[in-house]
Amino acid sequence: MVRLPAVWRGMLWVALSGLMFSCLNTIVRSTTLTLDPFESQFLRYLFGVVAMLPMLWRQGWRSYRPVNLGGQWWRGAVHTLGLMLWFTALPHIGLADMTAIGFTGPIFIMLGAAWFLGERMRADRWVAAVIGLAGVLLVVAPQLSGRGGVYALVMLASCPVFAASFLMTKTLTRYEQPGVIVLWQAISVTILSLPLGLLHWTAPLAWQWLGFALAGIMGSAGHYCLTRGFGAADISATQSLRFLDLIWASLLGWLVFSDVPSRSTLLGALVILLSTIWIARREHLR
Repeated sequence: MVRLPAVWRGMLWVALSGLMFSCLNTIVRSTTLTLDPFESQFLRYLFGVVAMLPMLWRQGWRSYRPVNLGGQWWRGAVHTLGLMLWFTALPHIGLADMTAIGFTGPIFIMLGAAWFLGERMRADRWVAAVIGLAGVLLVVAPQLSGRGGVYALVMLASCPVFAASFLMTKTLTRYEQPGVIVLWQAISVTILSLPLGLLHWTAPLAWQWLGFALAGIMGSAGHYCLTRGFGAADISATQSLRFLDLIWASLLGWLVFSDVPSRSTLLGALVILLSTIWIARREHLR
């Protein structure tokens, strides 16, 4: 069996994580419109813990004992802060606006990887990121409504916080197993989100409970794929793959909500795909 180079495996894991998170966002947005955002945040990660219990039962608690417990809690605290901002803005931001703002994340991650992790920020990685961002703008620019007010700024503020969380994840992958990182993120975020979630608690409806259960599975799977990707390749080398999320979101919008992609969406998706193939080829040749 042919084994793919590490950088290609890392990119494939990150691309798969984007698909998982796109499914997660579709589910969470529909379930959070009538619930308090912090309650939604707590339930989403509570079910993330529940989704991992079968693995924990089968492999035993010792298999998920972290090497650096303090690092896991610090990472969980930073991610919780980002989630508080994200869930606060989520019900008030349109899909196009949310997508456009979220794609600033790779820029923050690549800057942080160069400054704090010492990764060499090669010119072709910057080019791939800029081209991918241009493709995103081609898609979302005609749809941007300008609505959302202060919530757009709140959503934007979550991006560098999430970037810090992902950089901490990259650091943890040097000595922690992916499953350990994902489990302890779910545990720490659940516990840290509980106090705020109880402030304005409303009993979810049956379909919302089901939605959170599906979100827990998708979220845990997405974070596992992302962690595997960060462990296999430089974090800056994988960031151009984040722009594929727009393709996943467009497909889900068409399948779930019957949204037909516009010409600008198809053109932008083509630009994103070409930039992704190009940087993947460059990384493989290097």
